[in-house]
Amino acid sequence: MKNLKIADIIDISLPIYPGMITYPKNPDVAFERLSTGVSFLSHISLGTHTGTHMDVPGHVFEGASGMEDVGLTRLVGPCRVLDMTRVKECIKVSDLESHRIRLGERVLVRTKNSRRGFKEFYPDYIYLDGDAAEYLAKKRITLFGIDALSIKKRGSIDQRPHTTLLKKGIIIVEGLDLARVKPGKYTFVGLPLRLDTPDGAPMRAILLKGKL
Repeated sequence: MKNLKIADIIDISLPIYPGMITYPKNPDVAFERLSTGVSFLSHISLGTHTGTHMDVPGHVFEGASGMEDVGLTRLVGPCRVLDMTRVKECIKVSDLESHRIRLGERVLVRTKNSRRGFKEFYPDYIYLDGDAAEYLAKKRITLFGIDALSIKKRGSIDQRPHTTLLKKGIIIVEGLDLARVKPGKYTFVGLPLRLDTPDGAPMRAILLKGKL
C-alpha cells in the first residue's frame, strides 16, 4: 500500500485501563506506577483474554497448541466485515449463508454490540451459534472476529463456538470495536503480544482501507 494515510487506518482495538470491562471471572486490570529514581514505569496486571484478544486451541483443549505456534501470516491479510447489526440474539447459519463465505477468508462480524459500546458488560451480547460455528469450520476460514468479549453465549453448555473453530486451527479474535467500521473489504492486521502462553493474548488490531 503506497502513501498510507491516517485516514486509511481504523483502530478496532479496545483500550486497556483499570476499571475497564472484563468477561465475568476474568482478572481485573490494574496499573501501578513505579519509580526507579531516575525514571517511571508501570507494573501491569491483566488476564490474557483482556480487551481485544485472540484465542488459540490451548484455550479449550488441554495440551493443545498455544501462542508460540501461531504464524503471523494468518493474522495479516485481506478480510471482510459483515453487517450483522439486525441480529437480535445470535448469529445463525442463515445469517451467514447470503455472504458467500469462501475458503481461507478472514471474517469479522459487526453487531449491535459495537453500537452499545464497551463501557459496561451486557450479559445479552450477540454471540455465534454452535451450528454457525460448524458452518464456518466447514468453510475452512482462517480467522473469525466478533465485537464481543466472548464468541459463545454466556453460561451456555454449547462449547462449539470455541471448540469447533479452534479444533480446525481457526483463529478467534474477540473484543473488537467495529462501531466506526462500514461493512466491506479491508486488510486486517492483528498483532498479539508475544506471550508464550497456551491460551491466547491481548492484541492490537487495525483495519486498513485497501490492500497491502
